[in-house]
Amino acid sequence: MEEWRAIAGWILPASLVVAGFVLGLVFDRVILKQLEKMVTRTKWKGDNIVVSALRGMIVLWFTIAGVYGAILNLRMSPTLSFHLHKILLVITIFSVTAVLAKIVVGLVKAYAEQREGLLPSTSIFSNLAKGLVYLIGLLVILQSLGVSITPLLTALGVGGLAVALALQDSLANLFAGLHVVAARQVRPGDYIKLESGEEGYVADITWRNTNIRSLPNNLIVVPNSKLASAVITNYHLPEKEVTVLVQVGVSYDSDLDQVERVTIEVARGVMKEVPGGIPDFDPFIRYHTFGEYSIGFTVILRAREFADQYLLKHELVKRLHRRYKEEGIEIPFPVRTVHLWKKGVVDRDELQGVPPPD
Repeated sequence: MEEWRAIAGWILPASLVVAGFVLGLVFDRVILKQLEKMVTRTKWKGDNIVVSALRGMIVLWFTIAGVYGAILNLRMSPTLSFHLHKILLVITIFSVTAVLAKIVVGLVKAYAEQREGLLPSTSIFSNLAKGLVYLIGLLVILQSLGVSITPLLTALGVGGLAVALALQDSLANLFAGLHVVAARQVRPGDYIKLESGEEGYVADITWRNTNIRSLPNNLIVVPNSKLASAVITNYHLPEKEVTVLVQVGVSYDSDLDQVERVTIEVARGVMKEVPGGIPDFDPFIRYHTFGEYSIGFTVILRAREFADQYLLKHELVKRLHRRYKEEGIEIPFPVRTVHLWKKGVVDRDELQGVPPPD
């Protein structure tokens, strides 16, 4: 009889836990799913972020509510009941903090995308926002457990100097990253080149490092403090368009007016037909060198961004080579005249003053 009473005493608490889990599952899989469909039709991204952050947490909260009801209906010592209530409270606060962190990070990213140029979309702001939310959640948990946070804050203030000295490299990178982002001279997506030679697209600026993706698709990690003090060439500022210079040489026997006309015709075709070219830009050439075996000149093109120049150069060289052949324009190769002197075979005077070898 006593055993049946004990079993009957567990039926209601167990039913409450199961009911909470099932209700949470229904709410998460049915109601929340319908809300997701509704918010996708709105222009504001905030509701999408909130609904996405709640996924999975609804089941946990309903289950916690069921466990709480089960504790109220179970016979247990006040001490055990007190500790169980504290555990549930800590889990609840932590889960709410996690949801709020997701929402805040999502809103920061959405704002950065919406206000492009005002707030760069970098993970340094997302990480700082997430860290701040979790710090507040930790303080709330400590306060709910009866731990006074005032002495803790005082101790952190006193020990701040020691912490700053111990983490001076990390803090230097953090503030350097904030300076780089605030100055907006280096932004995610920009193509930059450092004075040390590394170059590529800025993938992200974190609290410690700046990640640069090079053209071979390798990742270059640069500490923010070094980036802030380095000499940087940003090929996307003040605008993305870049001038493309292609060096060419033709024979001294060439008609330079014909060379200029043919070259500009080919360059115009490249500008209009090759992806990455500026169709409205009128290319031109400038002669600049009487070389050892050719007359050198530069073809000036215009590309939409730094990486587009390689395809433009590729197509220009191919088309110029083919067109020069059709027009009879010679692209000379290097020529060297070598004088040989051998005693008793060639008279030295015939070599026009060339001294004999030692």
